[in-house]
Amino acid sequence: MSVIQPEIDKLLDICDNDRFLLCAIASKRSKDINNMMHGQRDRALVLQSVDEVMEIAGKKPLSIAMNEIANGEVSYDKETFEEELKKLNDKFKAE
Repeated sequence: MSVIQPEIDKLLDICDNDRFLLCAIASKRSKDINNMMHGQRDRALVLQSVDEVMEIAGKKPLSIAMNEIANGEVSYDKETFEEELKKLNDKFKAE
């Protein structure tokens, strides 16, 4: 798969040049979008308006997620991310 729009460099800048973080954010958001598009309308309506749900009906979930990341509509909390990463590193070092 090739990411042409939005540009991959812009997406990586948003995610501190961490391609794994970009994949995690895009994956989580595209899963939410996919679930929304395939029957979990109640949860979707809590997260999105009806107009937004109808607007994305013909697009692929990953494309939508990448555009949302590029537009700043989806992001992550850097402090929480760093804390969780530290916990995982400590856990693996202990094993």
